[in-house]
Amino acid sequence: MQNLKKFYQLLKFNFWTLIAFESSFKLASFFIFTPLFLKIFDFVLHLTGFQYLTLENIFQFIFNPLTLLTLVILLFCILAYTIFDIIAIIIILDASASQKTIKLFEVFRLTAKRYTTIIRPGNLALAFFVLFLIPFLNFGIASSFISSIKIPEFILDFIFQTPLLLTLLCLFITGLVILLARWLYALHYFVLYNLSFNQSRRQSLILGKHHHLKDILILLGLQFAIFLIFFAVVMLGIFIIISLDKIFANLILKSILISIIGLFLMISILIFSVLSVPISYAGISVLFYHHQQELQQPPRHLHFSSAPLEPHLQHLLKLSLSSLVLLAIIGGSVLNYHLYRGDYNFNIEYLRTLEITAHRGASLNYPENTMLAFTAAKAEGANWIELDVQQTSDGKLVVLHDHNLVRTTGMRQNIWQTTYTDLQNLDAGSFLSPEFKDARIPLLEEVISWAKRNTIKLNIELKPHGHETNLEQSVTNLIQTTNFTNSCVVSSQYYHVLENLKNLNPNLQTVYVMSIAYGDLYTLPAADSFSIEARNITPRLVNSLHDHGKDIYAWTVNSSENIQRMIDLGVDNIITDDVPLAKQLVFASKNSNFINEYIKFINNLF
Repeated sequence: MQNLKKFYQLLKFNFWTLIAFESSFKLASFFIFTPLFLKIFDFVLHLTGFQYLTLENIFQFIFNPLTLLTLVILLFCILAYTIFDIIAIIIILDASASQKTIKLFEVFRLTAKRYTTIIRPGNLALAFFVLFLIPFLNFGIASSFISSIKIPEFILDFIFQTPLLLTLLCLFITGLVILLARWLYALHYFVLYNLSFNQSRRQSLILGKHHHLKDILILLGLQFAIFLIFFAVVMLGIFIIISLDKIFANLILKSILISIIGLFLMISILIFSVLSVPISYAGISVLFYHHQQELQQPPRHLHFSSAPLEPHLQHLLKLSLSSLVLLAIIGGSVLNYHLYRGDYNFNIEYLRTLEITAHRGASLNYPENTMLAFTAAKAEGANWIELDVQQTSDGKLVVLHDHNLVRTTGMRQNIWQTTYTDLQNLDAGSFLSPEFKDARIPLLEEVISWAKRNTIKLNIELKPHGHETNLEQSVTNLIQTTNFTNSCVVSSQYYHVLENLKNLNPNLQTVYVMSIAYGDLYTLPAADSFSIEARNITPRLVNSLHDHGKDIYAWTVNSSENIQRMIDLGVDNIITDDVPLAKQLVFASKNSNFINEYIKFINNLF
């Protein structure tokens, strides 16, 4: 009970300094280093001549000397970042232990001062220790049930079916736990007593003697408690979200409920990831001070100034923080811009993100290929919108599926027999319901302009009818002049159309739309990806195309059974009329069965 009280006091006394440091440090690091790392990764991928990564070539890429050098530098950056973080946390907790308020500037000053001693020869083992300490301190979050990146099943099966590998894995984990138990307090001695890391390890061994197993179990119990609190917060949050959806059904759109839950889960993970390491080290600190008291070792607390900063130091602090904020804003803007453009969609197996395309917009409940359908698709949370493009007699690019206008407008004429003026006042919505009588046939240029404002990507399918003039050239010119190249793909059922597009602009991403798919499709150079009728997609086809860096779009998938089959097959994009259903099933595939059953249970309560 006394240790619990001490644990609470350590976190509480300088709580806002701790939160301010962790939040600013982690967020700034993320927004600065993440875009930098992604740029470096792209650059290395380009220099080594790889356009895609799969299990077929991943080891060839990794063992390339340039890749190895980059990975070493990246590992060094991660370790440097983590060591700085842990040193700062220990300093803040030590200030709390001595009942002193510490300011953010003092935290950075003391951390930087101790940080410079890491490069001494006796401290090289510190990096090794921290490397294996990282997952241990984040156990409560890293072991959570929310994960969209999974280890391939065949690798897990191979390990668990090979006794020698399984034994070696168990021995490695056991050895790691023993090592951590012996070195658990080394960083405290390193930071607070100004010892070398080798000396700190010896002191840690003495301090924790006869307590190693108990201390590790206490720390694991603390991590388990973090997990339970995280779990409880997530369950309560989902309950509140679904309850509000039921109570205010007209205000909270049913179609975006899954998106709201997903956003809540992401925010929860972010908050707990900020708190995880401080809480873990608060637990270690309590044990550290407790064992010191048992051995009658006098504690050595750091000395720092609590007086107001001198004017020049205040100026330096403001300048440093301003520079950090500016770098974070620039880095975050660069990251968001490239994510929006799709530049960071890494083509690597087991790291693919399954996306949802609204077929002709939200065509289940709105008139297809109209702005009403596109706006609704955006509201439903679609990642992409698929639309059809044809050319009128006066060369205008209009969004329409059928060559003849009769089905959607009642006008018995072919599109090549009309001008855009003829189409402007046609009713393109009443065929579905009289309430949509004001829907019109939009221009492709109009849809692209809307898509740019709403940050949604387009799958532009060209539907040549044999009477068009320079259709591919017109579409290519429009995409280039609107700077939309990185936010769309251009697809067609006719391979020669894709060849024409590639000749006009090799940077355009092309998709070959196929009803029947058989053979070595990857040998078609003008097709960057393939859009295949769902019934013809097989595991062999998926593996073959993925092994050659090609994405697979599945069309048109509307039933739960077929959507689930596409998810299980590992396609990259599901084209559907029912975006909410597809999003719900994709969300379910990324989360544990427990969460999904919990959501169903709450729904059944109302």
